Amino acid sequence: MSTNKQATVHIALGTWDRLREDAYSVRHEVFVVEQKVPPEIELDDDDAVSVHAVAYGPDGTPIGTGRLLPDGHIGRMAVHKRARGMGVGGQLLDALIEQGHGDGHRMLVLHAQTHAAGFYKAHGFTVEGEEFVEAGIPHVVMTRVLK
Repeated sequence: MSTNKQATVHIALGTWDRLREDAYSVRHEVFVVEQKVPPEIELDDDDAVSVHAVAYGPDGTPIGTGRLLPDGHIGRMAVHKRARGMGVGGQLLDALIEQGHGDGHRMLVLHAQTHAAGFYKAHGFTVEGEEFVEAGIPHVVMTRVLK
């Protein structure tokens, strides 16, 4: 019997105007509260021009989010602590990869927190270059070529 639970989630894709409240509630909890990222750098001008993905749990509450910028960068991937290890992040990432493919991107790029690099490798991303610090947290650049 497998102990790896797959959460039943609904992924919504849309604009910041439509998904702002739900996306930000997850980002605030994960980045600002949990990881101590200053709130003034967590929100930025890229939100308005990105495609956002929000994962909703069976009870309809937002449990994860991410965004795809017009240049093919995936960012602001976050999953509530209570929903980690249930496949939510993978479902969000798959939705953003599919969106990037549909938008005609040839390559997707992201800045992965170093501890999460294995997760992104499992989804076809490869590390490019050396580790760096962003918002006080070690990161690596990762890319995935789309075919």
